[in-house]
Amino acid sequence: MSVSSAFNDEKGGSSSVGEPEYGHDPASGGIFSSDYKRHDDLKEMLDSNKDSLKLEAMKRIVAMIARGKNASDLFPAVVKNVACKNIEVKKLVYVYLVRYAEEQQDLALLSISTFQRGLKDPNQLIRASALRVLSSIRVTIIVPIMMLAIKEAASDMSPYVRKTAAHAIPKLYSLDPEQKDQLIEVIEKLLADKTTLVAGSVVMAFEEVCPERIDLIHKNYRKLCNLLIDVEEWGQVVIINMLTRYARTQFLNPNINESLLEEGSGGEKAFYGSDDDEDEDEEEKEKKAEAMAMAKRKPYVMDPDHRLLLRNTKPLLQSRNAAVVMAVAQLYFHLAPKAEVGVIAKALVRLLRSHSEVQYVVLQNVATMTIKRRGMFEPYLKSFYIRSTDPTQIKVLKLEVLTNLANETNISTILREFQTYIKSMDKDFVAATIQAIGRCATNIGEVRDTCLNGLVQLLSNRDELVVAESVVVIKKLLQMQPEKHSDIIKHMAKLTDNIQVPMARASILWLIGEYCEHVPKIAPDVLRKMAKSFTNEEDIVKLQIINLAAKLYLTNSKQTKLLTQYVLNLAKYDQNYDIRDRARFIRQLIVPTEKSGALSKYAKKLFLALKPAPVLESPFKDRDHFQLGSLSHLLNAKAGGYQELPDWPEAAPDPSVRNVEVPEWTKCSSREKRREKKVEKPFYSDSEGESGPTESADSESDSASGSESGSGSGEESGSGSASEESEEGSDSEEEEEEMEKDNKKKTKIEFKKQTIAPSSTVKSYELLHRITGEGLSVEYCFSRQPFSSDANMVAVQMQFTNNSTSETKSLHMEDVKLQSGMRVKEFAEIESLPAGESATAVMGIDFCDSTQAANFQLCTHTRKFFVSIQPPVGELMQPVFLTENEFKKEQGQLMGMNEITEKLTLDIKCRNEHAIVQRVTTTANLSRVPCGSDKEFAGRTVTSGSLVLVTVVTKDEGATQLTVNCEKMVIGTMLVKDILLALTQ
Repeated sequence: MSVSSAFNDEKGGSSSVGEPEYGHDPASGGIFSSDYKRHDDLKEMLDSNKDSLKLEAMKRIVAMIARGKNASDLFPAVVKNVACKNIEVKKLVYVYLVRYAEEQQDLALLSISTFQRGLKDPNQLIRASALRVLSSIRVTIIVPIMMLAIKEAASDMSPYVRKTAAHAIPKLYSLDPEQKDQLIEVIEKLLADKTTLVAGSVVMAFEEVCPERIDLIHKNYRKLCNLLIDVEEWGQVVIINMLTRYARTQFLNPNINESLLEEGSGGEKAFYGSDDDEDEDEEEKEKKAEAMAMAKRKPYVMDPDHRLLLRNTKPLLQSRNAAVVMAVAQLYFHLAPKAEVGVIAKALVRLLRSHSEVQYVVLQNVATMTIKRRGMFEPYLKSFYIRSTDPTQIKVLKLEVLTNLANETNISTILREFQTYIKSMDKDFVAATIQAIGRCATNIGEVRDTCLNGLVQLLSNRDELVVAESVVVIKKLLQMQPEKHSDIIKHMAKLTDNIQVPMARASILWLIGEYCEHVPKIAPDVLRKMAKSFTNEEDIVKLQIINLAAKLYLTNSKQTKLLTQYVLNLAKYDQNYDIRDRARFIRQLIVPTEKSGALSKYAKKLFLALKPAPVLESPFKDRDHFQLGSLSHLLNAKAGGYQELPDWPEAAPDPSVRNVEVPEWTKCSSREKRREKKVEKPFYSDSEGESGPTESADSESDSASGSESGSGSGEESGSGSASEESEEGSDSEEEEEEMEKDNKKKTKIEFKKQTIAPSSTVKSYELLHRITGEGLSVEYCFSRQPFSSDANMVAVQMQFTNNSTSETKSLHMEDVKLQSGMRVKEFAEIESLPAGESATAVMGIDFCDSTQAANFQLCTHTRKFFVSIQPPVGELMQPVFLTENEFKKEQGQLMGMNEITEKLTLDIKCRNEHAIVQRVTTTANLSRVPCGSDKEFAGRTVTSGSLVLVTVVTKDEGATQLTVNCEKMVIGTMLVKDILLALTQ
């Protein structure tokens, strides 16, 4: 566009009716033109037969719209060109129509057939633009046409058109809410789309139309998690916010055990609570014991899908878009285990280098986070120091964060900062700083006197506002220990002559009245001075003068009786009805007469009752019930369209709703490949079964890695939970079927399933051969389940089989011989075992964390057999759940002599993750650490509870490093040998 034409648009384009236009447009005929001829040149260009002129005209019109100029009078001329064959012109015409179709609905309706033809155009941009214009015409009569267009566009080959269809859904819903059911079908179809371009838009449509239909997300949950990294930034924000609410309904609280323990600890007693209330103490003890038992009985195991969400959102903390970083931060704050939330602190501190608007939003959220998770931001304390160039609202928020972060170790540094801030020229900021000092003094008792002395020094400041704010804060601090600070009260009484700020004067008068017994000589004199200036005071000060007079009358009536009557008479005729009512009420209360009621007897108790010291709390204390990063959180009020953050469920909903079956044709004929596919199965979705050109390799690899992690966590959860079998065990049933049949033929043993599924295949050992036992054969296995009678014992399951032709009676144990410290819980006597029958019994043995054998006699009614049970070192343990961070922390404390490392080379068959995990968990009763960067396993010895940590790090060409960290070096050495043997077989 030429300079002169741009100048004309600036000057003349916005002129009002009847005013001349200044400037010269080469396309128009004259220097001056009336308003009714405005844009005639553009209309001529649009009516011409040359596409080049039409294109130039449309460029100028779109430029006008971009600059905020009104181009609605050109609508008839533009809409005629909607059928133009030139693609570039048609694109610009659609851009114009999207802007003005809602304003010029009647004219737009005339061209609706053209828009419908545009929906069939071979160019995807034209199809999308036609749908966009159609959805911008807000007329109910075309709702069926719009619905048909959206359904067709949802099946379009182009992801861009499908994205536009998703954008059109909320527009149609707002126009006609009765179409909701049909629109939900389209949303369900688009949610199954595998392209990143569509994902964000369809989730936005889901949030607008049917956020309550959480069942639509189940099948697409894993796909959305894996696609998230490649979705455009604003789509990421929408998806993360939706998944935050989804996760709160589908997963258990990862901090449930901590919160139970916190509740059990009882915390501080209520302010009005009785110290010697024995019943309450007993109740608290019972609750604490119950909470401790709950924490022990139900170890928390994170759902693999929960871990998938946390893992796939973590890289987005490095996004260039502040909204994405904020969305991930709120997700981690609301969903992550306490040990893992700290990762968001660095990302949020990085955003503080951004524009002041971004800083404001981030600091609002940080201020809320620091109340519950102060430790996250303590390393970044200096990032919240205030700069002189910061706007006032940023300064106040940084003060809030610094106050929340204050503790015994850093308070001296923070108070030095505050001393500097008080010298600022920004009076609002100085007032906020003084309030912050007051809060620090309230929260940290050690510095209360220091803060109080500092605030008293401020009373001599030249600035009246500083002095006034100091008085208000000192008043609150003095309420905590008034008897120690009568000198300060005297000093403040002298300030009544100089301070003119009403709130400060009222605070001083309240203090003198409340603690008049500490300053008996000064209080009457202050009342005398105040009585003189009563008529000139502000209302808030007058009310406090009346209160002071009443309190002095009750405590020192000899000196103040006449003064009190004088003040009450002045108040009786005051212009403010509040003051008149207060004076009338107080006169009846403190000056007893024949008419005065029973209340006058209690006047002293009413006025001079002990009052609790005010609690100086952060204004952000209760904001965390709003979802962080939301407008409602920013305003601290529920905004329109805000969806509440759901509470965690008490019991985990069924995780299988997120499972999606693999299409038949993806299954491989090879047993090895089929096994790998089955491991990956839980993290596939319907749309991922078909790989299209638009799906990135990254998202596929993410899906695969997620699958492996998910199966590993599934294994681990099976070992720790009370009712679930491991996914690995159930998935590999077909492969192990033949092996199981062979084992049954050889051993004729079928161990019954226990309440807790073992973490791996249970290995059986022979205790008594049928020839030695004269027809009685006994086999045993370590069932890897807690022994019900004693948690320090290893459960040993025994299988008795009578292979003889006669009945065996009275099967029991005698003459138990054990090493020092070992204990045995004998199995219940089996009274009768008929010929050809089998029986099962469970005994418990405390091996004292050693592999020494337990020797005893196995007796029947006729014979005795000497037998012994010697445990492998791996059976002396029980699995324990640790997060990756906890594992690393514990491993760091078990270095040096407590760490044993061996290097080995794995066979080709044993190089995949599934095989390694299976062999390690078969050898030792350990649980897999979920989502660890390496293959990490954790457990504790049954007797002493000593930690056992195993790490298997695989490198190129099968090179592997095995590390065992254990508090007991002997156990660690033996375990390394056993695992080495298992991995190299």
